[in-house]
Amino acid sequence: MTTKTLTLATLASLLLMGSAMAQGNAPGAGFIDNWDLDGNGAVTLEEIIEKRGEVFYMFDQDEDGVLSAENYKLFDEARAADQAQAAGNANGGGEQRGAKGMTLEFNDDNGDGEVSLDEFVGNSDEWFAIMDRNGDGEVTSADFGPQSQ
Repeated sequence: MTTKTLTLATLASLLLMGSAMAQGNAPGAGFIDNWDLDGNGAVTLEEIIEKRGEVFYMFDQDEDGVLSAENYKLFDEARAADQAQAAGNANGGGEQRGAKGMTLEFNDDNGDGEVSLDEFVGNSDEWFAIMDRNGDGEVTSADFGPQSQ
């Protein structure tokens, strides 16, 4: 992995789910700190939409308006690093649910092997519903903690 790729992957990992070491032990604290744009301790659909747009532009390195297979390779590497970091935390599966909403398969609505900004941001509602496990209209640490399925 090149230094530029490694640096981008590290930064992206922090953006995607957050650094658990820096956030304390509350379930999902890293995610909330990074996606809660107004700092109120809860992530709303509007914040998800805005942040997904930022994530898209971070990985669209050639700025062609799509996340190609090449872009997704870097994206997958960043997500894998993030999941490895989160693996030791008891979070009730929140990071795994969050990672699902970032995959090519989840976001490639038309099946062309690429993800447009419209597809990526357009899937915010569905991803938010996955993350908002208790259905209260916001993602908080309660959505990451243990819960019977």
